[in-house]
Amino acid sequence: MALNKKTVDDINVKGKRVLVRCDFNVPLKNGEITDDTRITAALPTIQKLINDGGKVILCSHLGKVKNGPNEGESLAPVAKRLSEKLGKDVNFVADYNVTGEAATAAVAAMNEGDVVLLQNTRFRGEEETKNGEKFSKELADLADDYVCDAFGSSHRAHASVAGVTKFIREKGGENAVGYLMQKEINFLGNAVENPVRPFVAILGGAKVADKLNVINNLLEKCDTLIIGGGMAYTFVKAQGYEIGKSLCDDEKIDYCKEMMDKAKKMGKTLLLPVDSVTIPEFPNPIDAPVETQVCDITALPADREACDIGPKSAKMFADAVKSAKTVVWNGPMGVFENPTLAEGTLAVAKALAETDATTIIGGGDSAAAVNQMGFGDKMSHISTGGGASLEFLEGKELPGVMAADDK
Repeated sequence: MALNKKTVDDINVKGKRVLVRCDFNVPLKNGEITDDTRITAALPTIQKLINDGGKVILCSHLGKVKNGPNEGESLAPVAKRLSEKLGKDVNFVADYNVTGEAATAAVAAMNEGDVVLLQNTRFRGEEETKNGEKFSKELADLADDYVCDAFGSSHRAHASVAGVTKFIREKGGENAVGYLMQKEINFLGNAVENPVRPFVAILGGAKVADKLNVINNLLEKCDTLIIGGGMAYTFVKAQGYEIGKSLCDDEKIDYCKEMMDKAKKMGKTLLLPVDSVTIPEFPNPIDAPVETQVCDITALPADREACDIGPKSAKMFADAVKSAKTVVWNGPMGVFENPTLAEGTLAVAKALAETDATTIIGGGDSAAAVNQMGFGDKMSHISTGGGASLEFLEGKELPGVMAADDK
């Protein structure tokens, strides 16, 4: 999927008000940001617009906002961190209405190069609903042009992601994508549509159901598909083996059989674990000490649960990566939050870090795992959007991308 969309390099923003949808959905603990990767990722686009003399109005969601607006999900900590990183004051509009009088006044008072951050867009319920037209228009009323740089939200047709573009266009403004969006689409798009081969895709995580279409789509595109994590045991059961207390999606057993047949017919290599690290009970808390036993996949005990790939599988998966030229990885190989059950995920991360291939990590838990294990800087690209990168790998069109103007 080549990106034939206007980017921030294609628009002239001098003296104009530019609304930028960022992904500032950062993890917070007691009001403090614990990981500011997403803020850092937004800086190149923001800095470019400041340097070009734009009046930069930023917006984003934070959290799921189940119980209405609340200080725990305010973007105030983001404004503080952003000010530090930009080395200039970011004017935070704390108004829960997001686009109310306070926002209008703050924007009216802006000079070229100023930065305003609006309150959490999800404080307005219309952000996520089908009838978000009013909110979309209010957002557009604050600006002349719009830039979407929130790849992590681009698979949602929300008011601040896609809805706003219609009203910007109606007033003669331009809709572009930012540098982060551009980078995500170039890496993920090229990997899937035009990969340097051999192309190896690695899927992990808990459920087959979450990745049904991804498995199907990637089988058609890649040379080797590796399946680990909890989702592997539905495939193992589909082969007729005992899986004990391991995760299983019984409704998807026939689907797994279909995928194994499809791989065979297409001459693709489909690798599943050959051994597993098993435990008697799932750890509680998740990082509690556990007693482990490595078992061959053909001999998993009925009273134990497989929670990581075993050493033979780890070596087999790592060997498959060594000869690859393009690798896409989405989903851990086991319960990586527990140090004893993180060895499989660590082995895969290490194999990716040591290869010369283009390595793309598809956001979410895989990104967290790679960063935690200290291999982040060894990867070609770590996606900032778990759900969005999955939908991209499924071959879906993303509303946040499609809404931008064509070049």
